[in-house]
Amino acid sequence: MSVEIRVEDEPARAAAEFLVAASAHVALSGGSAPGRAHEIAAELRPDWSGMHIWFGDDRAVPPDDELSNYRLAKETLLDRLSVQPEVHRIRGELDAAEAADLYDEELRGVTLDLALNGIGPDGHTASLFPYAPGLDETERRAIAAEAQLDPFVPRVTMTPPVFAAAKLLVYLVPGEAKAEVVRRAFADEPSREIPASLIRGRRTIVILDSGSASQLPQG
Repeated sequence: MSVEIRVEDEPARAAAEFLVAASAHVALSGGSAPGRAHEIAAELRPDWSGMHIWFGDDRAVPPDDELSNYRLAKETLLDRLSVQPEVHRIRGELDAAEAADLYDEELRGVTLDLALNGIGPDGHTASLFPYAPGLDETERRAIAAEAQLDPFVPRVTMTPPVFAAAKLLVYLVPGEAKAEVVRRAFADEPSREIPASLIRGRRTIVILDSGSASQLPQG
């Protein structure tokens, strides 16, 4: 499962350029890194007609909750666009299992052109946490997941088969604080302890800065 490592002076801009180049189905994520990429993408391409926005995961909270990945995308991307895409929101206001069932059905027949993912300090990506049962999922496209990090809110996540089928999976992981987990995800042997080491698309690009790349082998 080879990856392409790119060390960028402006990681968010590099990720934004992939967002605006996507042709149809894009899955967004939460966390601190994507927000700036969303803002730049809106500047570069204000017309998102014909696009479909999905979410790699979200918490089981209402869409206006501060913990909602949908809310992050709305504030940093959707509200800044002149023409809206079709948005496929995880119904976080519902029970996580019910929301997962609805999303699983909505994803039927969909192949992602791009998934933009981050990595948590424990190595999770989307809401696929270390040693979680979801890492073994092979049939469903979306499942409920229990968080292993604060805030301990039930979640809904896309599954490994959805990411594996994505035409392009982009990891955006800036910051020296992520250097160790970046090494474990992209240089060490794959492990269920570091879910991001297992999740790859048909093509996988990792966008880092000098800090997050500092523990990778040189040369």
